[in-house]
Amino acid sequence: MADTTGQEKSLATHVTELYELVLAYAKQETLDPVKSLGRFIGFGVAGSLACGLGAVIMLLGGLRALQTQTGTRLQGNWSWAPYLIAVAAGLVLIGLALLRITRRKGPGA
Repeated sequence: MADTTGQEKSLATHVTELYELVLAYAKQETLDPVKSLGRFIGFGVAGSLACGLGAVIMLLGGLRALQTQTGTRLQGNWSWAPYLIAVAAGLVLIGLALLRITRRKGPGA
């Protein structure tokens, strides 16, 4: 078989070119998607950590607001109530996240 310059190629050249072509195709179809998947997972983990940290800070801010802005209503025998409210709010957030994670999509859901 002749190449673009009109010269005949040997069988070894054809085998080498075929091997290089198959190798390049395999890299394109396997390694490149894995690299982009790794980047996708990295951004997902970073985003979820940021959201988790933000939720903890918001819960602590809410707890502090309940402790300081309610006057004498939640003091003395009721000093535990702000903690219970903050824990309950955290559990609601966790429940909403789990509900969203486990919700099925598509037919039969």
